[in-house]
Order: sequence, then structure tokens, then C-alpha cells
Amino acid sequence: MAEQDYFVALTECHFMNPQTMSEIDYYPGVQRWWGSVDGVMRAWSGRDLSGEWPHPIASELIKYMDEGDVDVTFCLREPMMDVTGGTVSLSTNGFMMQQIEPYPGRMYLEANCGPIIKRGLDEAIWELEYLYKERDAKLCKVYAPEDDGPINDKRLWPFYAKAQELGVPLTIHTGHSYVVPQPGSHCDVRQLDDVLLAFPDLVIIAYHAGWPDTEALIGLCGKHQNLYMSLSGIIGWYERSPYRGYHAIGTALQWMPSEKIVLGLDLPFDDTKRVVDYIKNLDMPEELQKNWGYQQLTTEDKANILGLNLARITGIEPTKRI
Repeated sequence: MAEQDYFVALTECHFMNPQTMSEIDYYPGVQRWWGSVDGVMRAWSGRDLSGEWPHPIASELIKYMDEGDVDVTFCLREPMMDVTGGTVSLSTNGFMMQQIEPYPGRMYLEANCGPIIKRGLDEAIWELEYLYKERDAKLCKVYAPEDDGPINDKRLWPFYAKAQELGVPLTIHTGHSYVVPQPGSHCDVRQLDDVLLAFPDLVIIAYHAGWPDTEALIGLCGKHQNLYMSLSGIIGWYERSPYRGYHAIGTALQWMPSEKIVLGLDLPFDDTKRVVDYIKNLDMPEELQKNWGYQQLTTEDKANILGLNLARITGIEPTKRI
């Protein structure tokens, strides 16, 4: 039987500006931030930062997209202005647009207009509308850990209202706050409930499966029609410890259809193929089907998770690019 030729799409492919990174490495906050990243990579990628890593730029990403049979990525700046005391972000929306320009139809802009409260709502809303209407941004990330309030801070209500009005799907960091100096109290999964009760037509993709509160996120996805669970980042851990992933995905599919689970990266680019293949080859063990009631994933389920859901949410054509 021929292997299924899935359409594959990944959000949260972070780029960093090499020039900026070279200018700020003397800040103590930058070194502490890298120390936190090292901890995340040990879990998600199975290695620390001491080895060779692909450069986080578009010309590197495209190589691993081709290797992993990934058709489309949504590419996102890395903000983290707080690691330099507000001096500069690690990359900008402008840098992202320059980077993805040579790869039309393969790379799309996932904007980040934050920190929304810190910079001011008028500026953030202007940039959101401009990038969506004029620069073809398909998504916009809200990263509350570096802002002055949590996901459900009502000062964010005008931004959410504008995203709902425009029809811009928001991707939101949920669960653990992985890096210093950012507080975990700003990204608790349960805060999404307040947002979606106030803005029921707002489409939200919750990143990292809300870990360590994945089951809370799953329950909210069952409750709210427009809330989606993303496996971004955490899927690297699932591939390395498969039963962790079987339980998360198996539980999710008991509460919601496969149309509500999407893929993301947020990993070194050379991890792309292994995490995509994890979903392609996912075979739910019989013991978990019997003892936990998990369903076996069908070809349709895998197609949804691998890319069809993101194509529908963002309005792009789910046609093979490679």
C-alpha cells in the first residue's frame, strides 16, 4: 500500500535576527534566558545547547521543511524584550517578512504585536490590522508571559475584539512559562475560559497543549467551539516518550474531534522530520485502546492534525507544495 501523501503545515517556526543576537549577548538576562531554553530543549529535543544547531533563519528552515515533507510553515518572530530590559526584541515582524519573502506559498507570516499592554493598545491594534490587511499575516500570537498582565487581563479586551472583528486567528502561549524572567501566572490555561466567554467567535489556538495542564485545556476545547489545541513544542517530548503523547492525544480525542488538534514546531529546525513522522506513524497501542478507551487514529484524523485543520483556519489551499 502506497504511503499517504499528507498535506503538512506547522505554526510557530521562530526566527531570530543574527545581528541583534550578536549585539545583546553581554546582557546577564540573555544568558539566564538561554539557561532556561537549555532546560526546555533537554526535555523536548533530547539535547542541550552545547552542540550544533541549525540557524533560526528561513534559508535553514526550508531545508528541513523539504526533508520532513512539510508544505507550509507559519513563521514567527521571537520577542523577549525583557531579557534586555526592554532594549530590543530578538526579531521583529519586519525581519520575518524579509526572511519569508523568497518562499511564497511555503512560508507565511505569523505576527506578534506584543507586548500588547506594555506598548499600548492603539499601537498593537494598528499593527495587527496592518499586517493582516496589507502584509498577508495569517495568524497572530499573544505571548502574555512578557506582558504586564495575564491572558484574561481585561486591558486586552480591545485587542481581542479587533482580532474577532477582522477574523484573525490568535495563537496563545498556554501552560508553563518556560523561560526567565517571565511569570507563569500570566499564561494559565484556565484564563482562556474568560476570554472565550467574552469573545465566543474569536478563534484561538492554544500552544504547547497547555502543559502541564493539558487535561484542563482539553476540557476547555470540548466546551468552546473555537478553541484548538496545538502540539507545538511539546510534540518533541511526545516523540521522545511516545506514551506521554498517546495519553495526551488519546484523551483529547475523547473530548473533541480531530478537527480541533493542530501541529506546531517551536523546536530546532532539524527536529522537523521526527515530529511530523510521529503523527504520520502514530499507532495507538492496543492496551491503551482496551484499558483507557483511546481510539485508533484514522488516516483522516492524521490528515486533519498534520495540516488540513490549519489550512481551514488560515484560509490557505491544502495542496502539496513539494
